[in-house]
Amino acid sequence: MTPLSEESAEILAIKALSWLVGNDELLPVFLGATGATEADLRQRSMDLEFLASVLDFLLMDDAWVQRFCDMEGCADDLPLRARFALPGGAQVSWT
Repeated sequence: MTPLSEESAEILAIKALSWLVGNDELLPVFLGATGATEADLRQRSMDLEFLASVLDFLLMDDAWVQRFCDMEGCADDLPLRARFALPGGAQVSWT
């Protein structure tokens, strides 16, 4: 898996946040799951840790990942690669 730069990961996470905000079905689920408010969406949209939580949420369901990637025209593994590049996303090696 080719690593992404933090900047590329941040851009993808911002796109995921935009996609989420435009999704009337998933946005309330995200807000409820994270405890974020609509004000947080505006105020923290450039906060790397918040953006990481957006990717964490997206990655919870393969169907969400697929829909986002289809809309973005990107590879299905790109959100996961982006998550690894953001704070707290280091891949754990158990060996």
